Amino acid sequence: MKRFALLIPLLVLFGCEVSVDQDPDVEYLLMPGMEDRDLPFSSAVRVDNTLYLSGNLGNIPGSLELAEGGIQGETEQTMENIKRVLEQFGSSLDQVVKCTVFLADMSAWGVMNEVYKTYFSNPPARSALGASGLALGARVEIECIAVVR
Repeated sequence: MKRFALLIPLLVLFGCEVSVDQDPDVEYLLMPGMEDRDLPFSSAVRVDNTLYLSGNLGNIPGSLELAEGGIQGETEQTMENIKRVLEQFGSSLDQVVKCTVFLADMSAWGVMNEVYKTYFSNPPARSALGASGLALGARVEIECIAVVR
């Protein structure tokens, strides 16, 4: 920030227009049917051509019930839920550039990874970490950043 502050006088001196308060076009998006729920987050936020998804769990759409089948079933449902959100807001799994995976038990990493990698032809950048507790007692939560074309 300090370097940027020093750069502003130089840009102004050479006739460049600088707008520090520029507010990008931001859209807060909810999946259909979520409007009536009192949730403290959006399904996704779009800034220009970038879509930021909230963390998704392996719950059955429209319910708070987690998919059966342990970590494998929850990971499959999580990825399907992500796919639905991406498609709803103009993107796709092929446009995902970064994911963050939260696991309730890091020993489940291998099984989660086997399912996860089947959803991407070109794997995005990714981080995976253990969490001491996830919403609904889930085993996995995944958030993504994608491009909208």
